[in-house]
Amino acid sequence: MDEFDIPIFRKVYELYKEFYLCVRNFPRHDKFSLGQKCELTIAEIIENILQASQQIRNDKLSHLDKASVKLNIFRIYIRLAEEIHALDNKKYLILQERIDEIGRMLGGWRRSIK
Repeated sequence: MDEFDIPIFRKVYELYKEFYLCVRNFPRHDKFSLGQKCELTIAEIIENILQASQQIRNDKLSHLDKASVKLNIFRIYIRLAEEIHALDNKKYLILQERIDEIGRMLGGWRRSIK
């Protein structure tokens, strides 16, 4: 299976690209602290989704659960970035919408396995 054929992978990949463009505009001290944490968290979501896609049915759930937790952590980091004004409100809303969509997709995948 080609990982690019997985819709949720494409969505998280696009989220990473979108965030990457946003973090370039973070203040310097936020870019190398909160911005870097956000990037690492998205990378972990991607890793967990890829790992889940390559597991047998019964082993997928633990990777999807990890991805879900990381997505919630990323959601908190994004909210914090907006509150400390490292991220403008418009970009925050766009990212939040993408996070919500990925969350729904993760939930659907998890339900289909159970």
